[in-house]
Amino acid sequence: MILKDVSSGVGRLLAGFGRPGIKRVNLALQGGGAHGAFTWGVLDHLLEDGRLSVAGISGASAGAVNAVMLADGLARGGPEEARKRLTEFWQAASLGGNLTGGQRAVMERLFSMMPAEGSPVQLFMDTMAKFMSPYDFNPLNINPLKDLIERFADFEAIQAFRELQLFISATNVHTGRLRVFRREHVTADVVMASAALPLMFRAVEIDGEPYWDGGFTGNPAILPFLNANDIDDVVVVQISPLRRDKTPTTARDIVHRVNEITFNSSLDTELRALEYIGRITAESRGGNARGRNINIHRIVLENVGTKLTIGSRLKTDKDFLTLLHRAGRRAARRFLDRHFDDIGRRSTIDLATESAA
Repeated sequence: MILKDVSSGVGRLLAGFGRPGIKRVNLALQGGGAHGAFTWGVLDHLLEDGRLSVAGISGASAGAVNAVMLADGLARGGPEEARKRLTEFWQAASLGGNLTGGQRAVMERLFSMMPAEGSPVQLFMDTMAKFMSPYDFNPLNINPLKDLIERFADFEAIQAFRELQLFISATNVHTGRLRVFRREHVTADVVMASAALPLMFRAVEIDGEPYWDGGFTGNPAILPFLNANDIDDVVVVQISPLRRDKTPTTARDIVHRVNEITFNSSLDTELRALEYIGRITAESRGGNARGRNINIHRIVLENVGTKLTIGSRLKTDKDFLTLLHRAGRRAARRFLDRHFDDIGRRSTIDLATESAA
């Protein structure tokens, strides 16, 4: 049955490659708690529009969950199945969805990233951090996240779907370095590792090594695409902005900005590396040197009609997630209207300017 489903997915994907006007891209999905519903909206519109074909996906933390849902749908039925899979997951994740009590608690932790300043959750975490760790208050390592992820994703189908590259980021606790898991090695444990916030979850052990949240070191990882396929365009779905024009002054805003900087640092580093690679490639074109110039595009969460804060990453009520979903669809539509013709030709963000900032 799995092979039949995968074969059907491959057929639909390849059918898209043959249609005129279809452009292939890689997608890099940032983590961002409940704000990941924006990414759901972006993906929903891109899949419905049909002019972009997904060759590879990279994700970290909550972005890893979106990446796995997308990959599962593409593997088992193509774009429409992927839209259905993403919708089912986010509807279940919202308050009033059909998750069990344990799964609901895990989902709220997964979406929290960091607790709101001054909130009961933060007070609890501060107290626990002083006296207890996840190893103390959860000695049996009970974590319904694995069951939750396996409920929505068929990892055998994903691993067998060779037409799609998939990369999930996690942080090695011992070395502090990024590990990127490829599609054939992605399991529920890998997704758990990518979303393992240190003060909330015990480190997830894989191949004898412990891992924490991938958002610390690869949020999301882009460089793996260089050797994965021959696609020169990467669309980054960015939940947290790299730049803010105002200096935070309240405790809540300071915590919010520290969180953004921490979870954007790896993305900033990779964008700088790609700018350097592009510059060296351009300088060497007069000789015999060979290189790739990766085109970077970005769809950013902004202007959703309500203030987005570190606290709103905890919100899982249906109306808020629906608001973000609609904002994601609008942002994807605007991106395609403005930049579809640029895909395959040039970057639509100025990496040189951002690297110099």
